[in-house]
Amino acid sequence: MKMRILLPSLATLAALVVSPAAHALTCDEIMNMVEVNVPENIVVATIKDSGDQFAADEVKCLESRGAPAGVVTQAKSQMSSPEASNKPEAVILKADDAEEPSALDEDEDPLGARNAREPADLPEKGDEAQGNDPNQIKEAIKLFKAKKPLTSSLMLYELLDGNQFPEHETKIHYYLGRSLQDLEMFHVAQYHYLQVIKKGPENQYFNYALPQLVKIARFTGDDTELMRIVAQIPPDAYPRGAKSELFYLMGVRFFEKDDLTKAGKYFSQVSPKSPLFLKAEYFRGVIFNQQGKLKSAVRSFRNVYKEEVDFYNDARALKEIEDIKSLALLNVARVYYGIERFDESAKYYGLVDRGSDYWAESLFEHGWANFMQNNLNDTLGQLLTVRSGFFNEDEFNPEATLLRALTYFNLCEYKTVEKLLLGFENTYRPMQAEMRDFVQQYASAEGRKLADQAWDAYFGPDKKTQTTLPKSFFNKILRNRELAGLVRHMDIMAQEEALIDAQKPRWRDSIGTYLKKVIEEDRQRYKRRGGLLLLKEMVRQSNKVADLLTQSEIVRFEVVDAQRVDYAYKARNVTIADTTNEVNIDFATAVDFIYWPFNGEFWEDELGYYHYTERGSCK
Repeated sequence: MKMRILLPSLATLAALVVSPAAHALTCDEIMNMVEVNVPENIVVATIKDSGDQFAADEVKCLESRGAPAGVVTQAKSQMSSPEASNKPEAVILKADDAEEPSALDEDEDPLGARNAREPADLPEKGDEAQGNDPNQIKEAIKLFKAKKPLTSSLMLYELLDGNQFPEHETKIHYYLGRSLQDLEMFHVAQYHYLQVIKKGPENQYFNYALPQLVKIARFTGDDTELMRIVAQIPPDAYPRGAKSELFYLMGVRFFEKDDLTKAGKYFSQVSPKSPLFLKAEYFRGVIFNQQGKLKSAVRSFRNVYKEEVDFYNDARALKEIEDIKSLALLNVARVYYGIERFDESAKYYGLVDRGSDYWAESLFEHGWANFMQNNLNDTLGQLLTVRSGFFNEDEFNPEATLLRALTYFNLCEYKTVEKLLLGFENTYRPMQAEMRDFVQQYASAEGRKLADQAWDAYFGPDKKTQTTLPKSFFNKILRNRELAGLVRHMDIMAQEEALIDAQKPRWRDSIGTYLKKVIEEDRQRYKRRGGLLLLKEMVRQSNKVADLLTQSEIVRFEVVDAQRVDYAYKARNVTIADTTNEVNIDFATAVDFIYWPFNGEFWEDELGYYHYTERGSCK
């Protein structure tokens, strides 16, 4: 084992968070948080909680240094203004209310909402200049453009609820979506954009609503709604601002239908300037591999790994790119493994970064490559890292135990093999039975309609408290991007409900009640979708574990047979002495490393460097 090397300690997050009571946050302090990968939502919350006002040059500094969009937006919302005053908040009152409305400053939202972002991607000005809209709609749009989304949204809702102008319903939905989006109520904004998109490409607001829907999907990480509508939109009707996203989703759609030719066609149309380009190129590599075009597959995966990405300033987007690059390396390694070029395969497994979420997976598969080359001690060393406490909660990998047992089998350590396999079967048989029985409850067509209950069983407020499935199992299935996106989206829906409840009574008890009903109806639909994905993953894992349990029984049978042969050999050669205890091991076997015996204690800087010295009992 490599000698421990003490690394310099990382600065703690506490040193980066400045107390509001001390002094105002500066651009440098905010960028310090960003540059050490503090999650964007934490940076935004820190800025918001500080209550600081930001000068224009501080905001400009953040923009020039590539701060995430959410951070810049929050700083802008707290910009100081020469016109700012301490005027009391006022509310809109109906004509028959007892009190007279307060005199309002031009920059104040009557319902007290904070200033919104500058409106962008709006329809052409000529659309409003025609003068054909009713005065109420004109006034609501004017309020929205004046950065008063709370009042605007209430006015638009009342027009919609009263069905006063059905011929202008699409326009009302669009601007209601824009107002809600500026209030950071992204799910309910998405709902209203969908009402516009359902009218079809011929509607004048279609080309404006669809790019906004794409932005929300990027923010939530959930493509559920886009996937529902993308097949109904002809490609020549894709708006310029959404083309790459929709081409990518169509590629995914045909890939899932196993129509690889059409999928590849759509993936190839994703622009190299799009944030989805690397994902599309990765899918092309997978398609080439499945088509047996291995050289093309390797070329695509290498392109993904080598591509320099310099247009991301969002931490979550950067994390996705890091993940896709790690997966590209894994897939190149798997291609070489599949053609039995195990040495080349091992080289690519070794390129996966230690900080990657897929590092433990690469070590496990690297272990298989070493096993196939009879580098058994290297295999055992890599598996020791995988089963260390650093990965217990993150890696659900039953096959690692089976590989370990097979390695000891090849070393003729039969008692160790038997102990490992019996422990494996005792651990995983109850898990496999739980997954099998749970999936069976929802196997029928009627059962699938109740998939939201499957979701609640493990993720709902009344989820099961008794389960044999470890935390690592659920962490593994949540690596499924679609499932993870649904979880994040449902969290956002819960945050929006809290945001609605925090508004003034006039808004909360009218449009707020309506929006909470929209959220609750969609939550049930999303939970059903999540439940179906959970069941699909459980079927896959249940079948995999069942197969591994069968393999375990076969290996145990082989152990008995091997022991019989071993005993027969020893009986015929009684003079053979066991010299195992006479072996002296010299740990200093290479000038590049200093070796120390493992004492059972794991250190992070040692992970990946473990090396066994098993000589085995084979005679």
